[in-house]
Amino acid sequence: MSTSAMHVAKTGLTAQQHKMQVIANNLANVNTTGFKRDRANFESLFYQIVKNAGSQTADNTALTSPLAVGTGVKVVSTQKLFTQGGLVSTDNSLDLAIDGSGFFQALLPDGRVGYTRAGVLSRNAEGLLTTSSGYVVQPQITIPNDATGINISNSGIVSVTVPGNDFGQEVGQISLVNFSNPRGLTPIGENFLVESSESGQPQVGAPLDGGFGKVLQGYVESSNVNVVQQLVDMIETQRAYEVSSKSITAVDEMMQFISRNL
Repeated sequence: MSTSAMHVAKTGLTAQQHKMQVIANNLANVNTTGFKRDRANFESLFYQIVKNAGSQTADNTALTSPLAVGTGVKVVSTQKLFTQGGLVSTDNSLDLAIDGSGFFQALLPDGRVGYTRAGVLSRNAEGLLTTSSGYVVQPQITIPNDATGINISNSGIVSVTVPGNDFGQEVGQISLVNFSNPRGLTPIGENFLVESSESGQPQVGAPLDGGFGKVLQGYVESSNVNVVQQLVDMIETQRAYEVSSKSITAVDEMMQFISRNL
């Protein structure tokens, strides 16, 4: 029984270590554009059922509750919390923020399409719009080399002005993507998530259409990490870890007492 109690306490230590890593990652990305904080979800391990509810205790009486002993805890999953981050003005014509639901999409080096809320865009040597990592935005939009101004409307229409033409010339359309279960997306780093079997199929549309948010030019979406709340969670996790550690110490002292006195 004592070794079982140690095992239970050890599962608590492991679970709290995972939670602390999630919190540390959230805090590390407090200034990451478009970052969405993670949450660790816990669930109990199997129970040892010593006696079932209803087991007879005498001729006419039975247990009204079972005798069940838990075997610990584990982290079952982490979830991205897609609450809106703050909108920060940058006055950069190629900085975009999504106010509402949706993701930008870009072609990754391995051929997959990555989805992101970070709209820090730039132009490559061919004039194509790319993410800060150099991945081409999908669908492709080419900005002429002689463009003197770039305008992106709330509905995602990209137009440019060129010398000799005072009227805007439309060169492309920013598309957004959404999923029936965005929490099912798999984070891969570099501010990108990719589709999984549980996220559902990507639903592509224009900003402001079909429930998609609007695109704001000259803004970026900041991280939705609340530093104060994360610090509170960190203290709570640290205390829970200490309690599990003290449980192991207490069980060890009990076993020492038994070995010395019996």
